[in-house]
Amino acid sequence: MTVGQEVSVRSPRRRPLWVCVGVGAAGAVLAAGRLVYSGAFADWWVGGGLLAALVGVAFLHGVTLEVGADAYGVRYGSLLRRHRSMPWDDIADLRVHIQYGRHGEEYFRVGVLLRDGRTRRLPLPVSGSRDDRPDFDATLDALRALHRRHGNPESDHLAVISRRTAGRGAAGPLFLCLLLLAGAGLAAWFVPVTGAAKEAWDSAVPCAAGTASAERGACLTTRPAVIARTEVGRAKQPSRLYFTDGRPVDRLTVSREGAQGFRAGDRVELTLWRGQVRVVAAEHHVWREHFTSAGSVAVLAAGLALAAGYPGARVLVHRRGRRLPDDEVLPSALPFAGVLVVTALWLLPFCYVHPMGPPASPGPLAWAAAGSLITLGLLVLAWRATRIRPPRAATKAPSTGTAGATGAVPREAAGEDVFLAARFLESTDYNPNHFGTHVVLGDGPPAVVPHPGPGRFAARPVPAHRLTVKGVRRPRGGDGDGVPRGWQVAELDDAGEPVRLAAAPADLTRILHALGAAGAATDTGAAGLPGLPPERGPRCTGACRRPRPGCACSPPRWPAGCSCCPTPR
Repeated sequence: MTVGQEVSVRSPRRRPLWVCVGVGAAGAVLAAGRLVYSGAFADWWVGGGLLAALVGVAFLHGVTLEVGADAYGVRYGSLLRRHRSMPWDDIADLRVHIQYGRHGEEYFRVGVLLRDGRTRRLPLPVSGSRDDRPDFDATLDALRALHRRHGNPESDHLAVISRRTAGRGAAGPLFLCLLLLAGAGLAAWFVPVTGAAKEAWDSAVPCAAGTASAERGACLTTRPAVIARTEVGRAKQPSRLYFTDGRPVDRLTVSREGAQGFRAGDRVELTLWRGQVRVVAAEHHVWREHFTSAGSVAVLAAGLALAAGYPGARVLVHRRGRRLPDDEVLPSALPFAGVLVVTALWLLPFCYVHPMGPPASPGPLAWAAAGSLITLGLLVLAWRATRIRPPRAATKAPSTGTAGATGAVPREAAGEDVFLAARFLESTDYNPNHFGTHVVLGDGPPAVVPHPGPGRFAARPVPAHRLTVKGVRRPRGGDGDGVPRGWQVAELDDAGEPVRLAAAPADLTRILHALGAAGAATDTGAAGLPGLPPERGPRCTGACRRPRPGCACSPPRWPAGCSCCPTPR
């Protein structure tokens, strides 16, 4: 990477790529020479050389790929791909897009948001591990610096787009939903066909004497036969029965258990229906062809329709969050998945028993009506559970200046320790290497611990007197996938360093309350003044600038219309 007035990014591992390009060139020469010598394309050497040449072309694109930026804008291309350029005036913002591998790997790429709303992802730089993440961040900072110098960014905030954010897009879930619905419709179309075939087989009777050959397809015809040999397939391979002299058929595909039940030389009786062998009967074993019932196909159709509901719910949640910033995390669609599971408990048995629809009897109608009401009620609850909740205002915030402490010490401060699931998202002196998973409140000062209790083992006290709340917001893509969707994030200032604290909304309020009280108590002790009153202590009544000796006023109440207490402690 070149930093300064210009930025140039190439692949960091170019030497192995050049080696692969050389191998591809050698393969092309080998294929050409072999073709001239033999004159035939159907040759292993020619095929291998052409394959190596194609791989070399792909690596040639990678080794010559370059992304650059200057005072004009951003450009990228390679020797095999024409260069594209985007001027800074057309670029609204630069973002980070997180792509995911097959095994959960995260790849960070730079995305360019254009003024017309389109997004283009730059081929470089790419970060796939913690080792190359500093280089990626440095390149991104250089690109953003050029954008601020020569363009007009819409925001100073760096948006991180992950699979949980509103800017991810819903094309994949929408396509999957439509595909599953198409499969459900096709299976539903086969329900009456399968039901009619099963009913016809169950009602078929042996053919009467003198029945014409053209009409024997609708009745049962029996013929003797001798099994020549059997073939038992392994795993998913088919099993077959072979008949002597190929009469009435040469071979018949049966189940594995059916093939194992017969032996060579067995005399059997074959039952034919609609021109095919349906039953093979011997003295010791009988094989019957399985006819799929209409209920089974109806269950398949209903299952596919229910499976389409989850990607449909994801599309719905994405649609509801269309007004959110692109990097804010959307609510989870799992409540709708619970509705689908409960619906499957009553719908699938109903479809199996009544594949053609509910009859006129009151029992099935009551079954369907009760199940529909349950599903409707759960849908209402899921709709409410996935609504976009604005963050609570940080009225009870820790601060050494303007925010102030609350009027009463939290209830858990006077009792036993309470462990709340919360995480500081930065590595600090009280959260080294992100080891904390809970915040403990109680008799001692608020502290970060790596366990849910009990006890304050490995606790790191939080310096509440250094913290100031800047705001509370919903989770963003840059907070990482470790922050649950229903949590909220408090942005704190730790002596000039930004720190983020994530927790459930109610727990976050209690933690901020406790930090505020601890910070106020620290400031009071440093000033040599009385501390906070008890939970139900006396209140200040008159107006004064300084408290009387022994007064129970708390220092944060002095500046804004505060008063001192006429009643000492």
